[in-house]
Amino acid sequence: MKGWLRVLAVGLIGCLLTGCTVSWLEFLGLRGRRTGASSSLVDFLYPNGEIPPDVDEKIPQLRLPLTVGLAFVPASGGNPVGLSEAHKEELLERVKNSFIDYSFVRDIIIIPETYMRSGGGFTNVEQVARLYGLDVIALVSYDQVSFVDENWRSITYWTIVGALTLEGSEHDVETFVDTAVFDVPTHRLLFRAPGTSKVTGASTLVRASEEFRKAQARGYDEAVEEMIANLDAELNKFRDRVKAQQANVKVSYRKGFAAYADPAVLVLLVALVAVVAARDMRRRGLRC
Repeated sequence: MKGWLRVLAVGLIGCLLTGCTVSWLEFLGLRGRRTGASSSLVDFLYPNGEIPPDVDEKIPQLRLPLTVGLAFVPASGGNPVGLSEAHKEELLERVKNSFIDYSFVRDIIIIPETYMRSGGGFTNVEQVARLYGLDVIALVSYDQVSFVDENWRSITYWTIVGALTLEGSEHDVETFVDTAVFDVPTHRLLFRAPGTSKVTGASTLVRASEEFRKAQARGYDEAVEEMIANLDAELNKFRDRVKAQQANVKVSYRKGFAAYADPAVLVLLVALVAVVAARDMRRRGLRC
């Protein structure tokens, strides 16, 4: 046994004396690493390979204004790097703040991560909906793939025993997020919107792990920002279809809520009232 250790030691010293280099990215577990993190909407709603049921004839009954739930689809392996529970809440707050001022939205409630069970399905959705009084729920899923390899930022140090190479790294992080909005009672998908991001960067060895984590977090930030813009566009399209009676939904209004609370419509109504009032005044003036 000691003989083999002696041979190994001599071999390592010989390698250093002849100018062998040491791959520190391999030592840190970064070189050539391809990682992925995802939360699947399909696996959450239909766990264990369940087949989605046929679409029935139930038509969503939307009573305005709506109480909307907003939640991340849980991942089976816990929170990935770059997307902690605090970061998830921050991203959901951005989404909430972008849509809370719509007149047909009464409230947007961010659902705590602990209330969403992996593979919970619509049973989990209905439980959360009863707890918070939700009409619809927006489920955010994600998929991120990252790859790290060495790059030209390698630095070679000549030591008394040979060359020691400290490698740099380059990374590519591709992120996809998707928000699907469901009517809770009927389980019908109302509309959806995606967002994507690709972050490419490079760093020295010393900052490789830190920069990689930042790139992953930035990927989620950028993908969510694009998703918010797309979600706003899809929401407006859905609203236009509802107004034109082209959407497969029925809309009613809660007591005290104006059916035409849209600011543009209100301005038009005020203008029409003013025109009618002016016409009546002219008629009265002519009669006098």
